[in-house]
Amino acid sequence: MPVVLDPDAAVVLNVFRDAGRPPYETISPQEAREWYLKARPVANPEPPELASVTSMTVPGPAGAIPVRLYTPKPLRKKDGMSPCLVFFHGGGWVIGDLDSHDVVCRILAHEAEMIVISVDYRLAPEHKFPAAIDDAIAATRWISENAVQLNVDAKQISVGGDSAGGNLAAIVAIDARDNGGPKLAGQLLIYPATDFRMSHPSHSEPETSCLLTHNVIRWFADHYLTGTADVDNWRASPARMDKLAGLPPAYVMTAGADPLRDEGDEYARRLSEAGVAVAYKTYPGQFHGFITMGKILPKANTALHEMGEWLKGLD
Repeated sequence: MPVVLDPDAAVVLNVFRDAGRPPYETISPQEAREWYLKARPVANPEPPELASVTSMTVPGPAGAIPVRLYTPKPLRKKDGMSPCLVFFHGGGWVIGDLDSHDVVCRILAHEAEMIVISVDYRLAPEHKFPAAIDDAIAATRWISENAVQLNVDAKQISVGGDSAGGNLAAIVAIDARDNGGPKLAGQLLIYPATDFRMSHPSHSEPETSCLLTHNVIRWFADHYLTGTADVDNWRASPARMDKLAGLPPAYVMTAGADPLRDEGDEYARRLSEAGVAVAYKTYPGQFHGFITMGKILPKANTALHEMGEWLKGLD
């Protein structure tokens, strides 16, 4: 059965088509990064007012990692410490940065009344797999180990991200469980990329979106992975991890008109079958990437509000 776009989503896609953005697979990574940022003012809603936004760096395996710390008002606190979401932006491991997801992080901090720390991990093709995950793990560990100076409750640190960022969050959660990392409070997986085999039925559905096509997914993978062996490595494809028991509670969100829909759905199901507490939400008729478009897509604001409510419930 063909996927039917939500009427608002269909209008938005027509706007993007008319804007003349070239397909990512036909341009360079640097050009793709520039186009990705150009779309933000058109789609981002007005951000909420926060108490502070602070830029800093944390040590990483290849040097300093830029991060951005968002402190909302009001801020939930227990004994002077706040829960924290470590956030990894989407963009196929090739595009995106702290600025591309600045408004999303501000909204999540406001909705969840918690500190959000966004991580500017290294991008491909300049830094191929596993550079991004190495940075994500290092940043999460550092935040946990230095929680007091950040006014963060070390027992209430969650990880999250959208698309490639959801991939990184899922992998950080597995690594933390298996390699002495922090005991995480939760994992927020927003239309996550979980399986580089790309064999789920939603990858074969007729394309409804010009934003994430099958060719674009291949383009991202070709830039990020070092070879075919990486496809079955759980540090690239968390769905290839056979043991999911003992992971932190998860919120998994998928979009109905998204090639990644079925792999996100299956990952949520497998987490639940492994005994992990899972909240699963799908948005029928929405396309991949919609949560950054709250100015023109009301469902994006609804989705971020529901994520904030789930994060509040982790206390």
